[in-house]
Formats: sequence, structure tokens, C-alpha cells
Amino acid sequence: VQNSVEGKTSITVDKRKGVDFKFTSQELTLDIKELSERVIRPAMVQLANQIDVDLHGLYKYVPNWVGEPGQLINSFADFAKGPERLDEYAVPMEDRCAVMCPSDHWALVGSQTNLYNDTINKPAYRKGDTGMVANVDMYMSQNVATHTVGSDVSGTVNGAVTASTISYNDVKDTNQQTITVASLNLNPGDVFTIADVYAVNPVTKAKLSIPKQFTVISYSSNSLTFSPAMIWSGAQQNIAVTSGVTDLDTKAITAVGTASTSYRQNMVFHKNAFALVTVPLVSPPGAVDVGRQTYKGTSVRVIPVYDGVNDESAWRLDVLYGVKAVDPRLATRISGTA
Repeated sequence: VQNSVEGKTSITVDKRKGVDFKFTSQELTLDIKELSERVIRPAMVQLANQIDVDLHGLYKYVPNWVGEPGQLINSFADFAKGPERLDEYAVPMEDRCAVMCPSDHWALVGSQTNLYNDTINKPAYRKGDTGMVANVDMYMSQNVATHTVGSDVSGTVNGAVTASTISYNDVKDTNQQTITVASLNLNPGDVFTIADVYAVNPVTKAKLSIPKQFTVISYSSNSLTFSPAMIWSGAQQNIAVTSGVTDLDTKAITAVGTASTSYRQNMVFHKNAFALVTVPLVSPPGAVDVGRQTYKGTSVRVIPVYDGVNDESAWRLDVLYGVKAVDPRLATRISGTA
């Protein structure tokens, strides 16, 4: 009988965003319908965008990256590399999503207008709608993050890294590992590979032809902390090394992309890769007519404050939330190909 060992994680609810606006009594009396469309709706859009930006910032924890950075996703074949990578890692087929920046979104839309299928090319041409592609729900966001690669993208491992360097029990809560390297200068969020280190099927543990990718958590003075940690064997094995390799010392490290170059971070992911947690804010003592509304798990509080001198009602919208990449194995960044 094999013991079950599980890690744990926590989500810090530390992000507070708010929007303020005010109306006179005359505006509330005569123009309330127009004010709702002109003021309240844009305020809610601003809050949603602030949350969206924070969620896109989680790309830094995603170790997988397919395609060639800097190339547009302008064909089905380009996009298919995303769900293909998820398939290789046995990610569930259902509840997959993709979020792409405007340039990649419209490049993919343009490729669909050439298809000889009215149910696909008409929505693409008339509405710029890609629909579901390869069993993936498609979305476009202007908030897709931009990542800048570090200034030195090729280096080596500088010190012993073997099967006994760490165990799953050592890293089960963080899934991070620190090694010493040479001739590198990487930024948090950089993706890299190590020579002779390959990915495995997470179920069968069979070696894949895909070089294992890692994402940089931090880098300082040749000390490189990355995720996921390398587990060489056992139930949590996530890498396979070339036959005969027992130590990664002096093995080449190569980052994805060109040094000091920026790339948009489109992603394809399963819904369980990331988490958004919102907490209903309390009604402060002394406040009146406080409203709280929860929609699809997101809670927003609104508090009115009346200014009798100027006959104005000020309104404050607030949301308290936290975000986390709870299982970044279920996601991949994606670029096009030349």
C-alpha cells in the first residue's frame, strides 16, 4: 500500500480596487437612465479590467510555451499547438479556454475567413468571431500581458543536480527548486530548458520527445529559482533524463525567446489552472444604504455618501480579491510559427 502525499497552497486576498463617482440630485432625478449607461457601466468595466490585468499577470507561473515568440497565430495549425501541448500533459479535454491579444486574435480570425464552411467563415468575417476552436473557448483581451526576456538567455548549470537533490516531500507545497547557474541573466517569468531533460506523461511516466520547460520564479547572483521542481522518479515524477545522465552539472540552459525582447503572453488553459477569489466587503459601521452584489462568484460593494452642502451623492464601488496560479501545469503560453 502506497501512502498518499499531497501538497497544499494558499491564496492571499490582498488586492483592493475601487472606483468613485458622484451625481447631483438633479442628475439623479432627470438623467438616471443615461447616468447608468454613461457612468455606472464604465465604472464596472474599469473594475473588471483591473481584475483581468491581475489574472493575466499569472502567466509568469506557467512553464509551458509553444510556438515561436514574436510570430502571429495566423492559422489553425499555429493555434493547435496549444491544445496539443495540453493533450500531451493529459489535461482534461473539457473546460478549456484561450485568451489572445488583439493582433493574434485578428490574425486567427483572418485565417478562418478563407475556410469553405459558411458556419465558420461568416461569423469570422462579419463579427470577428472565431467561435470554439479545437474544443477551446476563444476570447480576446487587450490586457494580455507583455513579457520581456532577460539579457543573457544561454548558460549552464553550475553545480551538482541529481535525482537525490530534492524529493517531492521537500517541495510539495511550493513546487519550486533553486540551483546555481553560470552565464545567465533571466527575468521572472522567463521559460527555459535544460539539455537532456525531457517531459513525461503525467500518468504513465513515459518519456516524451518534448524538452521539459521551466519558468523562472526569481534570479539573483547566479542563483536560479524555478518551477516546477525536478522530480526524477516515483509517483510525482515529472522529468526524464537522457539515458546515462546522472548529474545535470554543466548542462546547457536555454531560455525561450531573444534576449531583452518583449512578447505578448497568449495562453491556452483549463479552468482549474488559475483561481480568482473575492470576499464580500463588510458594511462599515455608520454607513447607510450599503449594497453588495455577487455575480458568478465576484462580489462588489457600493456605498453612497451624501454631501448636503453641494447637494451631491458620491458613490464608491469596491472589490476585494486574490488571484493565484493554482495548477499551472494545466496551461501553456502560445505564439505562432514562421
